Amino acid sequence: MSQESIYWLNGQFVDESKARVPILTHSLQYGSGIFEGIRAYETPSGSSIFRLRDHMVRFLNTAKIYRMNLGFSLEELENAVREVVKRNNLKSCYIRPFAFYDDDHVGVGTTGKKVSTFIAAIPFGKYFSEADKGLRCKVSSWHRIDSSILPIQAKASGNYLNSVIAMHDAHESGYDEAILTTRDGYVAEGPGENIMMIKNGEIVTPGKESAILLGITRESILTMGKDLGYEVRERLIHREELYTADELFFVGTAAEITPIVNVDGIEIGDGRTGKITSRIREEYFNVVSGKNQKYSAWLTTVS
Repeated sequence: MSQESIYWLNGQFVDESKARVPILTHSLQYGSGIFEGIRAYETPSGSSIFRLRDHMVRFLNTAKIYRMNLGFSLEELENAVREVVKRNNLKSCYIRPFAFYDDDHVGVGTTGKKVSTFIAAIPFGKYFSEADKGLRCKVSSWHRIDSSILPIQAKASGNYLNSVIAMHDAHESGYDEAILTTRDGYVAEGPGENIMMIKNGEIVTPGKESAILLGITRESILTMGKDLGYEVRERLIHREELYTADELFFVGTAAEITPIVNVDGIEIGDGRTGKITSRIREEYFNVVSGKNQKYSAWLTTVS
């Protein structure tokens, strides 16, 4: 029998089997939870968490937007993440901080409802089984939500129903993943990833005006791309530009760097992972595995 995982719940470390909440929990009924996705990687210094502070700052910012008082400081949450990884003896893993209304009363309102905060760390490999050969993507008929509907810079559970329905649309049509557009028809992002395009040697990606989540991996790749000598542009991207791109790829904590080789049945470039994508991907894994000291400040060692 495998050993139970150890979770952090409201300041206490508990076994997996004891981390229980009421079935009528508000956040289960209404999607009112908030979360982060973080990875830790094995490095020469041991398990190291990629951009921990940036993720936890965003977690607290999301809580502020939704008026959730977590009751824990940034430092307390960072320490809890490190300790969860350590107690589970994980060299590389996916980390899920999650805050939710831990209340079993029916009703949409949240005033006076208890907020609980939870952190888990689990073994995690590739998000896409097709990551090495590249993804076939469909531009979804469902548009990306924007800030007139919900706060898109808040990483909230309910936002991802938009992603779920777009993914169903893509999978049922025989594709690996979806690409969402804005209500004006500009390229936004994937269901859980930012998208980047290579055209004439430039790295081009939608900016915040395209209703995207400003991803932490996205920002990392833009920084690394500039340092590698590439021109980097954030601008509106028309849907048809995807079809004539030299290369396309997704970036994200779970997706890491995943090439896109086909969109709407149209082959991208020569239908294989491009040279610039491969170079960026290699550099990214050098950074997260601690082989590039230039970005050592992005790694937090679990001691």
